[in-house]
Amino acid sequence: MTAPHVLRTESLVAGYGRTPIVDGVSIDVPMHRVSVIVGANACGKSTLLKAMSRLIPAMSGAVILDGKSLDQLPTKDLARTLGLLPQQPVAPEGIAVADLVGRGRHPHQRLFRSRTSDDDRAVTEALAATGVLDLADRAVDELSGGQRQRVWIAMALAQETDILLLDEPTTFLDVSHQIEVLDLLTDLNLRRGTTIVMVLHDINLAARYADHLFALRAGRLVASGAPRDVVTSDLVREVFDLDATVIDDPVSGTPLILPRGRHRVLTAAEPSAAVAAHTVPASTTGEIR
Repeated sequence: MTAPHVLRTESLVAGYGRTPIVDGVSIDVPMHRVSVIVGANACGKSTLLKAMSRLIPAMSGAVILDGKSLDQLPTKDLARTLGLLPQQPVAPEGIAVADLVGRGRHPHQRLFRSRTSDDDRAVTEALAATGVLDLADRAVDELSGGQRQRVWIAMALAQETDILLLDEPTTFLDVSHQIEVLDLLTDLNLRRGTTIVMVLHDINLAARYADHLFALRAGRLVASGAPRDVVTSDLVREVFDLDATVIDDPVSGTPLILPRGRHRVLTAAEPSAAVAAHTVPASTTGEIR
């Protein structure tokens, strides 16, 4: 089990240049749980995650880890506790998969010391867990988008931090690999107790895999809690400007959002497809055919 930590933001304001994107957000991250940040495009999800990892500085307010502001922590100490997978990382040209994943071990290595057997173990386990062990000697820039994404996740896993932040980890992945990656992260949480905070675009996947949700709108926190408690039709309308029906997912029992568009929506007078399929048609003479 990973060590206990306290990670929170206090009235955090963060953005780019002089433009704030995240506006006064205060959250407490549940330890040893999976938390997901959701919201519409450009609402501040990625900006919040970057500020929580010190990738961008706070304009005001603070991010607090174990009682200290992030800007007070030495870089290597922070990297041993908290790892980040950004949304669109860039690999050095020509680097091999195993070498890139090995870079996740840098916070654990001493100056002028070569890789240890523990480093080799962590890299191999990360490659195997993400299904890219057979690609270890391939150049990263030769891989498909989905393969590259799994390699980046392997690098984050190899870092073996107690807290892991991921920005859209299912980007470029088809639906089967999205589920595979989210199952993998859940396994990591259950096995090691790793605290995971990630941004997901798909609110249904977020509701299924999250223990805790943070919902943002226009840079402000509008809801926080377990999916069952916070995902409602009203919340979907407020956060996404979308009319939707929320039902229980028949697979997981978690909230399932069914969007209502302008087309392909049944009216009260129309039978559902399932009812229509079981209706026995009658002939024009009234006989059963």
